[in-house]
Amino acid sequence: MQIAVLLYPGFTALDAVGPYEILGRLPGAETVLVAGEPGPVRNDQGSLALVADRALTDVPRPDVVLVPGGPDSRRAMNDPQTRAWLRAADETSTWTTSVCTGSLILGAAGLLKDRRATTHWLAHEELRALGAEPTGERVVFDGKYVTAAGVSSGIDMALHLFGRIAGDEAAQTVQLLTEYDPQPPYDAGSPEKAPAHLVARWRGVSTASLATEG
Repeated sequence: MQIAVLLYPGFTALDAVGPYEILGRLPGAETVLVAGEPGPVRNDQGSLALVADRALTDVPRPDVVLVPGGPDSRRAMNDPQTRAWLRAADETSTWTTSVCTGSLILGAAGLLKDRRATTHWLAHEELRALGAEPTGERVVFDGKYVTAAGVSSGIDMALHLFGRIAGDEAAQTVQLLTEYDPQPPYDAGSPEKAPAHLVARWRGVSTASLATEG
């Protein structure tokens, strides 16, 4: 089973690395990092680079496609090579997945039209504009399409998918061995739980950002 993790300048590291750590443990998995061309690709903070092993053209038929999100996901959304590769890979993939605003990239490629999907809570309306039906769920399955909400939810998505592929006990084993047992110091991980003034502040930042880009 070949798992292709898409990299592009400005991706969020945990979006890619979290699922990579989980899905790479599937029996017989070959996990490859792909980009427009092989070589290092910098994350959204510019402080970390992951190395793309292969160019997109070298991986035409992966079994699993994973698209991370990031502040620069809109650049990837508008990249013709990325959109073309996603459409072609999706024709034969068993699973097409995303984390955070990676679903916007899938949507821009036309893969989520009329499908239930999720993304970062600040990007729901952008996802809707791309033809999807956004939900507030942390992980959404719609056929072979699996989308995760913001950043950390990529680990949950990968465990869900691992269970679908290899069975519940195998997924539980990976969860145990990676000691994935979240116990955060705050209960502010969603807009429904976080302090209202923080949610309002970031909604304002997001709206201003979209207005500037438009």
